[in-house]
Amino acid sequence: MERLRSMVWGPAEFVGAPPLRLAAKGILAGCLAAVAIIGSTVAGAWYGITGLAVGEGGLVCAALLVLYLCGVRAGRALVGAVVVLAVGLALQTPQAAAGFVLAERGRAESVVVVSVEGASADARGGGRYLCSVIDRDGVPMKVRIWRGCEQTTRPGDVIAVVHDVEGRVPPRGAEGGGSALDALSGLGGWLAGLVFACVVAVVRSYRLSAPDRGHRPSPWTPPTSTHS
Repeated sequence: MERLRSMVWGPAEFVGAPPLRLAAKGILAGCLAAVAIIGSTVAGAWYGITGLAVGEGGLVCAALLVLYLCGVRAGRALVGAVVVLAVGLALQTPQAAAGFVLAERGRAESVVVVSVEGASADARGGGRYLCSVIDRDGVPMKVRIWRGCEQTTRPGDVIAVVHDVEGRVPPRGAEGGGSALDALSGLGGWLAGLVFACVVAVVRSYRLSAPDRGHRPSPWTPPTSTHS
């Protein structure tokens, strides 16, 4: 049972407070991974690199973090928790990165609604509505807008959208717009959870000695006796 507990949760072979150097390593690993996941996705959205913008680079960073934890022989349950948090952060970042780019170099303009669609568009209550819109020149936008598109919105209404001046990020409704940091603030919970899980995983990987690779009985040597 002790061996199984060590495999699942990590050996944690220390008494009292955990070693500070291990806590520092855990914080460093978690922060570097989070910065790499978010930074690579924001860079992809900013420069129009599709693979990075959709979060593929973030998933690679998450995989490298998991390999590091496996290398220090962290508990499998804790490694699993880190996988969930790192992948979740990588999947949540693309939308936040797009909001970051629009907040930095987006330009607002008014568009005209030509149709309103949605699963609950003809029913009472909340729900997500999708507006097809045309710009001031009468050119239809390739994407449908849901921010600012409400149950009361009708064809012919004018709503505001924000679009990237360089065309690398799809436009979105201007409703609820904020600063670049506001766009990334929604990732705070994922980031904090990832760093905390990394700290626990690294700290509990502490071993006083080399990992047990199985006990092999030493060959038995019969006692020697002397005869007078």
